[in-house]
Amino acid sequence: MVFSSHVFLFLFLPASLAAYYACPRKGRNSVLLVFSLIFYGWANPLFAILLLLTTAVCFGAGQLAFRFSDRGAARNPGLWVGVAFPLIVLGTFKYFNFFRDNWNAMAAMWGPELAELDVALQVVLPLGLSFYTFQAISYVVDIGRGQARPQKNPLDFASYIALFPQLVAGPIIRYGEIERQLQERQETIERFARGVLFFGVGFSKKILLANPCGQIADAVFATGSTTAIDAWTGVFAYSMQIYFDFSGYSDMALGLGLMFGFVFPINFNSPYRSVSITDFWRRWHISLSSFLRDYLYIPLGGSRKGSSRTYVNLMIVMLLGGLWHGASWTFVAWGAWHGGWLALERFWRARVGKTILPSYLAVPAVFVIASLGWVWFRSDSFAVAGEIFRSLAGIGEVDSKALLLDGWIRQPYLLVSFLFALGVAWFGVPTHRLLRSVGLGKAACIFFLFVVAVVVMANQSFNPFIYFNF
Repeated sequence: MVFSSHVFLFLFLPASLAAYYACPRKGRNSVLLVFSLIFYGWANPLFAILLLLTTAVCFGAGQLAFRFSDRGAARNPGLWVGVAFPLIVLGTFKYFNFFRDNWNAMAAMWGPELAELDVALQVVLPLGLSFYTFQAISYVVDIGRGQARPQKNPLDFASYIALFPQLVAGPIIRYGEIERQLQERQETIERFARGVLFFGVGFSKKILLANPCGQIADAVFATGSTTAIDAWTGVFAYSMQIYFDFSGYSDMALGLGLMFGFVFPINFNSPYRSVSITDFWRRWHISLSSFLRDYLYIPLGGSRKGSSRTYVNLMIVMLLGGLWHGASWTFVAWGAWHGGWLALERFWRARVGKTILPSYLAVPAVFVIASLGWVWFRSDSFAVAGEIFRSLAGIGEVDSKALLLDGWIRQPYLLVSFLFALGVAWFGVPTHRLLRSVGLGKAACIFFLFVVAVVVMANQSFNPFIYFNF
């Protein structure tokens, strides 16, 4: 089930809100848990069973980690179980097919004897597995570090892990950010109203901006070799699609959280206005960036062990971050691209002591660098990425059918949506700032956009959520 669907808007959400507010306060977490499991298991009930299994193991591991917290991380059995089990689950479901394909390719290359060992088993990736795995790990690790106390009520803990507003695509919410809210949150009319407006803005971003830009990007990436202007248009359109797809989802998640009394952390802060790639990662998918920093980069030594080790740590973090996004070598290449730029910026600051470019040049440069990185992120293979890069450079082999801008992409609706998306990304007010205060006029505008988006959604057959795949 996705937020931008009639089933969710007109059936699931009204039913969950009605049941939640009809229930006494002590039982509301249980109501949320039931509806979260329905939401998550809508496509495949087995996914909900796997979610509950991970929840149960990590709940027990948290109790164990607290009991042995004075032993240190290396001798704490709760930490070992609470980190190893969800990683094994993640590795099995997310990376089995990746290792299988690479094994089969190498076996075929090495000779007919090994080729006979080809593995044919296919594993289906549960939606949102990467997100709730990281939440479960952060819970156990924070307890082992003495930064949090274990949850006593297993139903409340399950509600935290399975909370449907952020279950399948984030933000990644650490237990410490929501621990008190599980027991003491306040459901107010003002908070509910802001939640509705957050949801309306995010829904409009998704339907009116991300989806049209996605149609342009898909046409270009499906064509491969095309003209330079087509290629650049497609790459920039994908930059807009992935931004408004994920930013819109995050706004909807924050809005749904507010409707149920929760305050979630901000996950985006105008990343395409960044003045460096370092700044970009402080603004893009903030919950993931902070997770990788606190649970991977700093434990590896961060910047405390010399410049060379710092560059290595940055590369390790970004390579694993790329692999977290998808089980493909193209995602590893995307992570290496960003890791290389992060290391270069760190080197430049250490040697020169200032930024590489002034801000008026840095912002467009960072946008182009990030957009070039998205080529690997979007491409199904290095062959497709190579075709796009050749087209960007104007050296691709172009035939008449590849002249997309002379065809249906010139539809006014798609081009206007694309240009408007660029304007909002660079000059628009971030949602969390836009909704700090709400007046009648602002609310009416958002409601109008939401109604338009619902009407448009009814006529759209193209409605993917990119981060559902991760």
